[in-house]
Amino acid sequence: MQPGFTPDALVKDIVLQFPKAADYFKSKRIDFCCGGAKPLAEAAVERGLDQEMIISDLNKLFEEYPVPQEELAWNTAPSAELIEHIVSKHHHYLREELPLISQNVTKVYRVHGGDSPHLEELYSLFNALKEDLLQHTAKEEEDEFPKLLAYDANPSEEGLTILREALIELESEHDTAGDILRQIRKITADFTPPAHACTTYRLTYARLEELESMTFEHVHLENNILFPRFQ
Repeated sequence: MQPGFTPDALVKDIVLQFPKAADYFKSKRIDFCCGGAKPLAEAAVERGLDQEMIISDLNKLFEEYPVPQEELAWNTAPSAELIEHIVSKHHHYLREELPLISQNVTKVYRVHGGDSPHLEELYSLFNALKEDLLQHTAKEEEDEFPKLLAYDANPSEEGLTILREALIELESEHDTAGDILRQIRKITADFTPPAHACTTYRLTYARLEELESMTFEHVHLENNILFPRFQ
């Protein structure tokens, strides 16, 4: 059964209905997390893409990759399970990977910064991103997620007002991380290492691209699935 993708459908809703679309949107540089609350037609114009081509591609993907029910499970999973998944998969990933990526970024900057001036900016941007993400995840785990779960167990109008203010701040922090990742993608020419790049240089770019992909998935689960339950 076709999902009926249309130019008016919000990008985030397409991903909620058809998770495989996230991979397609990543390949087309269409933001489905922080900037996902916009019609597909508008997103296509911003990227200079033909909306009919995108709809055709999505429909073909949907025919080729029917959606297993388990892929939609997070849309309706209890908030406690979704939060546990976010922490165990995405927060754990950041705590493990960010220090390792930091070592690579630092080494590449020190060795190749002389003939690749953009690496100084990369070093600065990545360290700002690293600090923001680690502070953000700690705040979620220590403060905001417990508030969400407490409200889930005992809803109140006052509790909802407090939550909404907190969620606006968290989404703003997501936007900041997304902006930094866009700058990193731009200065690295879409994570394309120069021809002379050594193995560490290439690995650094590959890890940064993986970080971007994981962050998109992470933010999608929060902005598009978890947070709207309390808004």
